[in-house]
Amino acid sequence: MPYNDSFFFFLVAKLAKEQIGPLVKKMEKEGKIDDGVLKQLFDNGLMGLEISSDYGGSSCNFMTTILAVEELAKVDGSIAALVDIHNTLVNSLIIKVGNEEQKAKYLPKLAQEFPGSFCLTEPGAGSDAFSLKTEAKKDGDHYIINGTKMWISNSDLAGVFLVFANANPSDGYRGITTFFVDRSMPGVSVGKPEDKLGIKASGTCMVHFENVRVPAENILGQFGHGYKYAAGFLNEGRIARMVEAKQDFVKEAAMAKLVASETALKVTAKCIDFMGGVGFTTDFPQEKYFRDCKIGTIYEGTSNMQLSTIAKQIRKAYS
Repeated sequence: MPYNDSFFFFLVAKLAKEQIGPLVKKMEKEGKIDDGVLKQLFDNGLMGLEISSDYGGSSCNFMTTILAVEELAKVDGSIAALVDIHNTLVNSLIIKVGNEEQKAKYLPKLAQEFPGSFCLTEPGAGSDAFSLKTEAKKDGDHYIINGTKMWISNSDLAGVFLVFANANPSDGYRGITTFFVDRSMPGVSVGKPEDKLGIKASGTCMVHFENVRVPAENILGQFGHGYKYAAGFLNEGRIARMVEAKQDFVKEAAMAKLVASETALKVTAKCIDFMGGVGFTTDFPQEKYFRDCKIGTIYEGTSNMQLSTIAKQIRKAYS
């Protein structure tokens, strides 16, 4: 690891331990990210890790982003989830498929002002995200978006939403298109945060879009490519080295996600067993680690979905 990276991770670990650690129980109890902690994340460049310095970001690579998230996760899963989703789903998608005008408009704000949200999951479209019902109907040089998104991380804090909506339902999932939707746009409303088992400080809400009028210039990437972006970027966050080497990683990403999430759950459960009765109390952090780890087997594709993906890839390789 280069000296620069070593020093960076030292600073991230120091921030996590000294600035975030003392506030973890408070955030857990209140069910939200502390304003001061959020400011520290922005001030220290952790909300714009892969964003170019031209846009106010830190100009890091993907591997650095993943390792920084790991350092934060050692102290609090909620903070790690916030930084991970913001960087690897929202920022990364804009960096890779956004046009110059969109990058200039949104990246500086995402690096320095507010988090973004990745709005894919719906009440009837979870593991089968391609069956989403949110629609975007063409109206001159605008689109009218109607629908409801569910389990949307960072939505309590987000200033912009990347919304996956079907702009051509007759074409099935191939009509799914990604739109920038500003929180301030009329018709956008965010529900109350869910009271969850773990990562309690990570805001997870329903987001409603009622006749939200969005200019056509707010389409992110290519029309009808939303389904590709959703599948591709959810996979990317699981296997950094292969992403940077530009290798095919679908099977390996599913394997990494499956093993990492299931192992984390087993290890934290064992920690509680080893500690006996005190491990079952809130006096020690093991019970929180256990609760926080459970989400890993559910979000961004359940363990069963990962098994299905692995099986499909193996069958494809030998057919």
